[in-house]
Amino acid sequence: MAVTDGDQLLVKRAQGGDRGAFDLLVRKYQQKIVKLVMRFVRDPTDALDVSQEAFIKAYRALPSFRGDSAFYTWLYRIAINAAKNHLAAAQRRPPEQELDSQDPDYYANDARLRDEESPEGLVMQEQLRQTISRAMGSLPEELRTAIVLREIEGLSYEEIAQAMDCPVGTVRSRIFRAREAIDASIRPLVN
Repeated sequence: MAVTDGDQLLVKRAQGGDRGAFDLLVRKYQQKIVKLVMRFVRDPTDALDVSQEAFIKAYRALPSFRGDSAFYTWLYRIAINAAKNHLAAAQRRPPEQELDSQDPDYYANDARLRDEESPEGLVMQEQLRQTISRAMGSLPEELRTAIVLREIEGLSYEEIAQAMDCPVGTVRSRIFRAREAIDASIRPLVN
């Protein structure tokens, strides 16, 4: 069965008009969806808005959900599309404000500033993080989506294939190519 028994029951109830059942699905997957969206949309407030938009779209599309895939896989696909749409719209808008690296709030939640490691280690970690972030950002969208779903979200190849609506072999190829590109970017730092 493609959908877990609990999810299947909640989906059927929600499709029958039980809003409480859909609320339970939202509560169950809300954190996962927000984390997923945060991988694409860096601003936490925007990520919450995009996640909420994804749930609204899922609710509206629920009558068409047939259960061919797991509910969360279907929901992930909706959330990824919502994040992509948000990013596309953001590129058409001018930036609202410039980032001020001198602003203490810019670093407020930065765990590495509270870390007890050596200054050299901190610099190396930051360089590595920035390099990986740049490498991820420069990947074509389909490679970035595949690697995020695999490495960050922990989905299986089959689940990613369902979420991205492509064959498993294509998913494996995209993940391999994404890993190669990231490895090539970080190789000079770790050698």
